[in-house]
Amino acid sequence: MKPYQLGEMEKKFADMLWEKAPIATREVVKLCEAAFGWKRTTAYTMLKRLCDRNLFVNTGGMVTALMPKEDFQAAQGEQFINETFDGSLPQFLVAFCRRRKLGKREIVELKKFIEGYEDDKEGGSL
Repeated sequence: MKPYQLGEMEKKFADMLWEKAPIATREVVKLCEAAFGWKRTTAYTMLKRLCDRNLFVNTGGMVTALMPKEDFQAAQGEQFINETFDGSLPQFLVAFCRRRKLGKREIVELKKFIEGYEDDKEGGSL
């Protein structure tokens, strides 16, 4: 099992937890019943899966996020680029831009990001 790959229902469940956390497990069960029609045991099974992946922790009946959603998404992207493009971000961007042209706004944002990265590197903070 890939650490940053979730099935469809795991993703919906994780999104719900990220939105509500910290949240009591009894509330998780109620939300899962209303949103997905799950029984208590199914909710706990799914919660255990996400805890085993170190995304959330259930301590004393309280569920909290160990990894923010944004960090998880970044890790997913990094995993994809590593597996598909041998870790090369430029190769990914070339492949991406073959099928979808970047808009002016996206190009400006990318340039600002790269310039900011270069400035940080020159300052020695990276």
